[in-house]
Amino acid sequence: MTATIARETRTTDAPAKTQVTGIVVGASRIVISFLFGFHGLQGFGFFGGIDGQGGGVPFGSWPGWWGSVLELAGAVLLLTGLASRPAAILLSGVMAYAYFTVHAPMGLLPLQNMGEPSAVYAWVFLLFAAIGPGRFALDNLLKRRR
Repeated sequence: MTATIARETRTTDAPAKTQVTGIVVGASRIVISFLFGFHGLQGFGFFGGIDGQGGGVPFGSWPGWWGSVLELAGAVLLLTGLASRPAAILLSGVMAYAYFTVHAPMGLLPLQNMGEPSAVYAWVFLLFAAIGPGRFALDNLLKRRR
């Protein structure tokens, strides 16, 4: 009898867990991409810029300006949940590139080379690419219409 009760409990709890998980993933995606958008805007001189004095990277420069463009565009896509998996893969790559080209030459560990935010963002975006956008995504709305 306890096996039957346990099986029934699992069956009835599963949809509720799935809904809560979708909501938590969606809310996390929105907050993280919103915060990451500010990171992209810093490259253009907003919010203190790249130097804390409002300086931006020179127009068209590689990788700084183009990285800021990719960060901002990817953040907007991920925030809205439109093409969220490809955007998350792109952003994960951008942050991995930033970590290995900018931070890793200064030291082995992220705490030594100030690359902890880049490393964390790279892994979080890879997670979103793997698990999807969660709730509140335009991708989900477009799927329902088809």
